Amino acid sequence: MEVNSIILESKSRFGFNETLEKIRELAAMREWKILAEHDMQKTLKNNGIEVQEAVVIELCKPEYAGALMQEDPVKFVSALLPCRFGVYCKADGNSYLSRLNTGMLSMFMAGTIGSVMGKAGSEMELIIKELIEADPLPDF
Repeated sequence: MEVNSIILESKSRFGFNETLEKIRELAAMREWKILAEHDMQKTLKNNGIEVQEAVVIELCKPEYAGALMQEDPVKFVSALLPCRFGVYCKADGNSYLSRLNTGMLSMFMAGTIGSVMGKAGSEMELIIKELIEADPLPDF
């Protein structure tokens, strides 16, 4: 994972189904709501395309979304809602998680947007912290 990436990817310490289940549990513990789960493998298979397991989970924390949707000047950020995790398998047999680097993006936003996005990004990382393998420190 590159620290400055707009989209972050991390290897899960668990298999695909267990990773999904743990995200559901950890999100609920932090009062995030799962709005939808998109089974990309199934959707693509129905259209004649074979891919490995892949699910996109949409999450919302009403407190955060509400803060953004109550003020007309910041409603444009709704294009980034809800927050999402991609959970998928790769050819190496491992499961991975991807997500928008909301914390980094929040640094470029002022006021309500920056504050809410910063909090949301931090909580998203806390949700998956125990699921992902730590990135090794670079060799110096």
